[in-house]
Amino acid sequence: MIDKEFAGSISTRKLVIETAKFNVITAYSGSEAIATLERFPAVNGIVLDAGVSDIPLSELCKTLKKMQPAVPLVLVGRPGVQQTQDADHYVDSFDPTQVLKLLRSLEPRQAAEIEQRDAALESKA
Repeated sequence: MIDKEFAGSISTRKLVIETAKFNVITAYSGSEAIATLERFPAVNGIVLDAGVSDIPLSELCKTLKKMQPAVPLVLVGRPGVQQTQDADHYVDSFDPTQVLKLLRSLEPRQAAEIEQRDAALESKA
């Protein structure tokens, strides 16, 4: 996740995605995202806040896709920010329901396994 929020605070976006049982590595700028992806290339998806501004959005998307062409790139829009063709998916705003639905659709087998484990744990409780 590439999140514009201040690095010293707990990202609401990260918490929402982690609550849905996704593991999240967070970068707080475009340059940090590139360095993080170089260090941890085994990711299943990239969620990019369109408000990240240290690198032009189109350039950042192109760089991330060049580094990991097969990894889905989800761009989360902001008012006044145009969608870029370099992202694989676009969500208008950080509506947790929209983002989680999209992430689950990108990893349907894993999402089903998580739901089954959760149901099994609840039935034991």
